[in-house]
Amino acid sequence: LSQNYPNPFNPVTTIKYSVPKQAFVVIVMYDILGREVKTLVNDMRTAGNYEIDFNASYLASGIYFYRMEAGDFTDVKKLVLLK
Repeated sequence: LSQNYPNPFNPVTTIKYSVPKQAFVVIVMYDILGREVKTLVNDMRTAGNYEIDFNASYLASGIYFYRMEAGDFTDVKKLVLLK
């Protein structure tokens, strides 16, 4: 799971991630209070590199987190939305 680019962003950012072997991948966006904002990925992925464009035009400025789970791998990154 890579850091989003650009960061801070307004209102679109790109999140890149890699899957070393086939796995069920879940990537979810959370607000600063830990509330789920949006599910970005919830699907089986084959090995490879992927990217998602996330449009946050409907969200308020602030700090958000995105969390990736793939098999036994879990990672969390922070992103900042500035409007």
